[in-house]
Amino acid sequence: MVKLKAITEENYEDCLALKVSDNQSNFVASNAYSLAQAWVFYNTAYPFAIYAGDVMVGFVMMSYFKPKGVYDIWRFMIDKRFQGKGYGKAALALAIKYLKEEHNAGEISLSFEPNNSIAEKLYASAGFQRTGEVDDGEIVMCL
Repeated sequence: MVKLKAITEENYEDCLALKVSDNQSNFVASNAYSLAQAWVFYNTAYPFAIYAGDVMVGFVMMSYFKPKGVYDIWRFMIDKRFQGKGYGKAALALAIKYLKEEHNAGEISLSFEPNNSIAEKLYASAGFQRTGEVDDGEIVMCL
């Protein structure tokens, strides 16, 4: 069973140890950088560890993007050891559910690197559609 759990003193080192494969490293910021951003933007960033049972398999960080007034899935990664097992799809559904239920999000955006076709396919399977916008070189999708 996949679930989201808060990042705490007890699990942050496990989160920092999560890695994508070398050929994916330019698709997502490191979890250390993401947690630093979560600290700085503590009022609007919502970081979570992704667990499959008792094992941390990934990281997701959502946020409220004030300039546009929309919620965003800011970071999303599954550790290279756990990819291809359905954890990403399940965790994405949980992130969407969290934003809708906890923050009453009507619109959710995210972005991905143009060469990351696997991410685009995952996001499209959850109902996200390209907006035509490009943000800092990344393709924006919206649900």
